[in-house]
Amino acid sequence: MKMSGVASRYNPDVHGPKLKERLMRDADPAAVSAHERVYQSLRQRILTGGFLPGKAVTLRGIATQLGVSPMPVREAVRRLIAERALELQDNRRVSVPAMTGPKFEQILFARRTLEPELAIRALPHIDAAALARIEALDDGIDRAMASGDIEGYMRGNHDFHFTIYRLADADMLLGLTESVWLQFAPFMRLVYGRYGTSKLIDQHMLALEAIRKGDAVSLAKAIREDIMQGMRFIGEDALKG
Repeated sequence: MKMSGVASRYNPDVHGPKLKERLMRDADPAAVSAHERVYQSLRQRILTGGFLPGKAVTLRGIATQLGVSPMPVREAVRRLIAERALELQDNRRVSVPAMTGPKFEQILFARRTLEPELAIRALPHIDAAALARIEALDDGIDRAMASGDIEGYMRGNHDFHFTIYRLADADMLLGLTESVWLQFAPFMRLVYGRYGTSKLIDQHMLALEAIRKGDAVSLAKAIREDIMQGMRFIGEDALKG
């Protein structure tokens, strides 16, 4: 964007508050930490269904719930909007972006491409200790499924997958996958809320068997099947009509 003159580059009425806010963060590490804590909290809420599709919430309401000032909430929401996890409404409310056919197709393509690849790359790095952690997470998922604990199931499912994926040592692929999960997780929460978790098929068992055998092909197949089960629910529910 072309700029001319100092006045056009800096308007104290517009840039002053933002500049002051940024300088305060630079001078006060606690402010940065507060922003990061709020971001991680909101991110976790999105991943476990704390933001439901079709339901907008105010920034002030979020700040009140978290017991913080609006400033770190605004910063965290900006990041989540950039990640396509939230969108800003005209009335200063935020909501989960709607699911569309093209968006669903791209999410499905991204998951089927990225996640099996991360699992394959992780396999050589899954030692006995890592396998024990993954198995423990799967046990927790089984308990959540049996008791109908939807939030616990979603949290455990996310942790199961990303405990594996983080071992791939592929930060770029991991970051893309994390962004994709933020975009579909709220719709999974909506589906589970309507139909429960008791009818889910535990695809993780096949993934664990493949890990124990060191079988990369079977591991990738199990991950793809797990992806298809969840995304099929979204396709049938969020896109109907």
